[in-house]
Amino acid sequence: MKGLYQYVRELWKNPKKNLGKKFVNSRLIEWRKQPAIIRIERPTRIDRARALGYKAKQGYVIARVRIKKGTTKRPAARRRGRRPKRYGLNKLPLKIGKQQISEKRAARKFPNLEVLNSYWVGEDGKQEWFEVILVDPEHPVIKNDKKINWICEPQHRKRVFRGLTKK
Repeated sequence: MKGLYQYVRELWKNPKKNLGKKFVNSRLIEWRKQPAIIRIERPTRIDRARALGYKAKQGYVIARVRIKKGTTKRPAARRRGRRPKRYGLNKLPLKIGKQQISEKRAARKFPNLEVLNSYWVGEDGKQEWFEVILVDPEHPVIKNDKKINWICEPQHRKRVFRGLTKK
């Protein structure tokens, strides 16, 4: 017998087919109008958030981060003597993934919080959205919870910038 979260997980395997194309597209239209990093009340994918450590209690924060899709551009060389074809300006691959970039941006936006984890929630032709789970290490509820209070210790500060979140 399956539990609720298993059914939700199956819905998210193919969201446009299972949730409805109009529903998903209207949600993406709404998200495009919002800022690039926004704090939200509850996770969009409750099954994934719970699997990655989210609890519906004080001290936990969810942020949705929008990332542009595609490759990066290098600044143009200022010296003469190169053909434009050999500049190597366009289509440079990223050194880190978009999910890790979204975690770092959320950590910079909320400097008093620690990144616990993140997960994918949607994409269109130009952008991708990730939800980042953040934890307040100074909150008394977090300090008293034996399962998460490890994040309050000083060696876990700024863990996202050292690549210690789940890939």
